[in-house]
Amino acid sequence: MSEIKRVNVEKRLSDMAIYNGVAYLAGQVPDDSTLDIQGQTAQVLATIDALLETAGTDKSRILMAQIFITNMKEFDGMNKAWDAWVADGNAPPRATVESRLANPDFKVEIVVTAALR
Repeated sequence: MSEIKRVNVEKRLSDMAIYNGVAYLAGQVPDDSTLDIQGQTAQVLATIDALLETAGTDKSRILMAQIFITNMKEFDGMNKAWDAWVADGNAPPRATVESRLANPDFKVEIVVTAALR
């Protein structure tokens, strides 16, 4: 059986768990909540890139993405950042839902799972 590796472990959660060839990321949120939806999404995607790099993989290996946004009226702005980021020919399965988030200033939270190399 494979060992579970956890990254950035805190009291309540880890940013990522790696097990059996898969990286499971916690919901990632922006560092700067004053940005618009496109800016917040770009920040979250950059954080995801960094975590995937730590795991030894990248966005072309994402198996599933779950996106939570606070207002579906901002769906297009989120998609502008997503479309600029997603790996050509490797758009993962994705779900996007409207939801309240833990911090009312956050506009987006993204969860991904990715296969390791």
